[in-house]
Amino acid sequence: MKAKARRLRKNQTDAESRLWQRLRNRSLVGCKFRRQHPIGPYIADFVCIERRLVIEVDGGQHAAQVEADNSRTAYLESKGFRVVRFWNHQVLTEMDAVLERILAVITSF
Repeated sequence: MKAKARRLRKNQTDAESRLWQRLRNRSLVGCKFRRQHPIGPYIADFVCIERRLVIEVDGGQHAAQVEADNSRTAYLESKGFRVVRFWNHQVLTEMDAVLERILAVITSF
């Protein structure tokens, strides 16, 4: 699982890369995010362990795998995480709105 996570970190999508630039180095209200982090049988795109928050950035292929994504979300929530999902297009074209949503979730704890 660790090897797969490393591969995913090296081959980020444009949306993941842009969001990572805004989340890394505790840039968002001092929260430490990790990218492509294994949680059980899944690899979360981004996770803040201290706030129990998982952020998923979904490409077009996720429209065809709704059931699998729902199972993934249910598993992560069963482990105490909140899951927030964004489409690649949202991250690429509405970064401020994406960050505002993440901030709203973080501050609602």
